[in-house]
Amino acid sequence: MRRLSYGQAISEATVQCMEADPNIFVTGIGVDDFKGIFGTTAEAFRRFGPARVFDIPNGENAMTGIAIGAAAAGKRPLVVHPRNDFMFLCMDQLFNLAAKWRYMFGNRGGVPVVFRGIVGRGWGQGATHSQSLQALFAHFPGLYVGLPASPADAKGLLVSALRGSGPVVLLENRALYELEGEVPETLEAIPFGKGRVVRPGTDVTIVGISLMAYEAARAAEILVDHNVSAEVIDLRSVRPLDDEIILRSLRKTGRLVVADTSWALCGVSAEVAAIAAEKGWHYLKAPVRRVTPPDCPAPVSKPLEDAFHPNPMTIAQACLDVLKAGAPLGTGVADVQASFAGPY
Repeated sequence: MRRLSYGQAISEATVQCMEADPNIFVTGIGVDDFKGIFGTTAEAFRRFGPARVFDIPNGENAMTGIAIGAAAAGKRPLVVHPRNDFMFLCMDQLFNLAAKWRYMFGNRGGVPVVFRGIVGRGWGQGATHSQSLQALFAHFPGLYVGLPASPADAKGLLVSALRGSGPVVLLENRALYELEGEVPETLEAIPFGKGRVVRPGTDVTIVGISLMAYEAARAAEILVDHNVSAEVIDLRSVRPLDDEIILRSLRKTGRLVVADTSWALCGVSAEVAAIAAEKGWHYLKAPVRRVTPPDCPAPVSKPLEDAFHPNPMTIAQACLDVLKAGAPLGTGVADVQASFAGPY
C-alpha cells in the first residue's frame, strides 16, 4: 500500500467522493487559495473549479445555515473552517438545527452536512486560536464527531462522513498534516464509533484523542526503555465513542492513562475516565490518570506553549506514575511541530 501524508489523504478522499457524487461541494474561507488549507482542497479546486469549490466571506453563522439548507435540499456540503475556534460563531445553527433536524422533523437521517475544523497549536497563536473543541461538539446528540490521527483514518472517516446521512464534525490537528502513513487507494469508509489499537501492550492502557494518539505511540516507545509495555488506543471518534475497546484493554492492563489536546474539566478525558469508573471499576489496579493542558487559556510565547501542551514525555511520565515505576523522565523530546511553518 502506498504512503500519503495526512493532508494528501484528505485531498484524495475529497476528490474521489466528489467524482462519485456530483452533489458534494466544498466551501469555506480559503479553500480556493493556492495553499488550499494545507493542500487539502487545492486538487479539488483544480479539478472541479469555483462552481464546486468556492471561498466564502467571514460569516460562519450565515454559511452554516446556508449549508444546512443546501443539505436539506439534497446537496452534500463540505464546509472547511481553517480554525475551529471560529466555529463558536456557527454553533446556534449547528446545535439547534443540524444536530436536531432528524429528531424535530422526523427525517430518517438528518441533514448530510460535513464540517472540517482545524484545531491545536500553531506558533504563538495564543488563547483564541489554539483551542480543541471536541468536548463541546460531542456534548450534543445528533452530531457525529471524529478526530482522525492517521492518514488512513483521515481519509476513511471523511469518506464515511460524505456518504452518511447526518451532520458530521471532523476536527484535524494542524500538527498532523505532514505525517505519513499507508492509505488505501480505494474509497474505504471507516465507521464512526470504532477505535483502533495502535500498539498492543500489557502493563498500561493509553487512550489518545487526536494528536495525542500519535504522541501516545511515541510515549510507548519511551516506556520500552523502562520495561513498560503500553497499549495505545486511538478513539478515532468521540461521538459515538467506543466503550468496548477501552474496557477490553482495561481488562488486560488494569491501568488507564487518557491523553487529550483539550482541558480535563468536562472534557473527553473525563468521559473516558467515567467509562472506566462506571463499567470497568473492578478491572482497575490504580486510579485513572489524565494528561491534558493546564486549566487556563493557551499562552503565546514558545517556551510557555511547550510547557502548556502535553507531549510524549508527559504521557510516559503519567504511565510511570500510575505504575509507581521509575524516576522522573525530564522534558527532552522532539517537537512534532518543529517544522511547522503556517500559514494558519
